[in-house]
Amino acid sequence: MTDEPEKSGLIGQIRDKLIRSKVEWAKEGRLLTGRPDAGRVNRLPPGQKEVKNWPVLDLGIQPHIRPQDWRVEIGGLVEKPLIWTLDEFMAQPQEEFVSDIHCVTQWSRYDNHWRGVPARHIFETVRPLPEARHVLFAARDGYTTNVRRDMFEDSNVLLAHSWEGKPIPREHGGPVRVVIPDWYFWKSPKWVTRIEFSAQDKPGFWEVRGYHNEGDPWKEERYS
Repeated sequence: MTDEPEKSGLIGQIRDKLIRSKVEWAKEGRLLTGRPDAGRVNRLPPGQKEVKNWPVLDLGIQPHIRPQDWRVEIGGLVEKPLIWTLDEFMAQPQEEFVSDIHCVTQWSRYDNHWRGVPARHIFETVRPLPEARHVLFAARDGYTTNVRRDMFEDSNVLLAHSWEGKPIPREHGGPVRVVIPDWYFWKSPKWVTRIEFSAQDKPGFWEVRGYHNEGDPWKEERYS
């Protein structure tokens, strides 16, 4: 006998409840101050509160990915599509960045130390075509999101495997997650499996559920 069906049902209920509550936030415009900081004068975006811990947020699923099973596919409108194993990914040029996290659920965490493969190396490797104006992400838990090409091309964007000098833990997207720090953190998917360069935009999981298509924290672009 196994209790997996029962566990799966419970996880599904938790997931559905979480999604419904976040959709209600969008409908209500929850957390909006109406005082955007368009000039990014303050380090803390409007409506945010600084935290010292790193809260765990997901869709009720935390995939367990063995290192030997991890793959990321990078393709779409590029000259040289690729698939990296974890060993191949780790053999790429590595950089370290320090950046803040701004979550749409109102918390911000300062000075996160990341290590990983910078996005500009990905651009140099796959060589996106000029008409590829958008980047679409897919993750192991079924999550999707989207950004403009220039957002992914920022100098502080990377695919991170380490945080604070240690491997990123499973609950935060390990072994590899996207980090796009100048935007609300739902734009930085955990457990990334595919990065697609596209001529057309395609709103992702939260974007089709009432959340903003871009997500600038200083403009309070929480909801559509």
